[in-house]
Amino acid sequence: MTVDRMTVLSAMIDQGVIPVFYHPDVEVCKKVIQACANGGAKCIEFTNRGEFAAHVFFEVTRHFAKADPSVIMGVGSVVDAPTAGIFIANGAKFVVGPLTNPDVAKLCNRRKIPYSPGCGSASEIGYAEELGCEIVKVFPGGSVGGPDFVKAMLGPCPWTRIMPTGGVDATEESLTQWFKAGVACVGIGSNLITKELLAAKDYAGVENKVRETIALIRKIRGK
Repeated sequence: MTVDRMTVLSAMIDQGVIPVFYHPDVEVCKKVIQACANGGAKCIEFTNRGEFAAHVFFEVTRHFAKADPSVIMGVGSVVDAPTAGIFIANGAKFVVGPLTNPDVAKLCNRRKIPYSPGCGSASEIGYAEELGCEIVKVFPGGSVGGPDFVKAMLGPCPWTRIMPTGGVDATEESLTQWFKAGVACVGIGSNLITKELLAAKDYAGVENKVRETIALIRKIRGK
C-alpha cells in the first residue's frame, strides 16, 4: 500500500476520528493500534509523551509494516523539527502538534507528509494554511470556543479543514455538535481508548468503541 500525502489526508477525513494514544509498552501499543485498525481507524496518532517514545514508535511501525501495512502511523505532540525528523525517519506518515512551528511545516512539506499544527485563533489557522497545512488542529478544542468557534471560522473561510482535539467526546451529542459545525475530522484520546479498557486489557472493547464511533460519525454526516 502506497501511503502518500493525499492518501493519508483522505483517510483522516474518511474515518472521521483519529485515535490519539500513547503507552510505554510496545506490546500494548501493538494490540491497541491493531484494535483501532480492525474497528476502521487505520490512521492513528501516537503521541510523543514519554521517555524513549521514538524507540517505542519505531518498534510499533516496524511491526505494522509487515503485520498490517494498511495501518497509517502518525506522531503527535511534536513541537520542533528535529523531533519531527526522528519520527519521520522511524516511519511516521503524518505529524500533529499542539502548536504551529514553521520549521516543522517546512520539513514535512519537503517530505510530502501532512502536518496538522495546533491553532487557537483565526490568525493562527491562516498562518498554518500559508505554511501549506491542509488539516489544522484546533487545540485545545473545548477551550478555544468549541463547535461555535469552528462554525464561526468556516463562515469567512469555508476552505479551512479543522480537526479539533481536546474537548471531543465519543458520544452522539458531542460528535453531532462538532460535525454539524463543519469539522473535517476529530482527534480523541482517553475518551475513546479509556483507562478502564486499557486496565482490563479489553482490546475487543477498544475495537468495538472505535467501530461504534466511526458508525456514529457516518450517521451524523448522512453517509
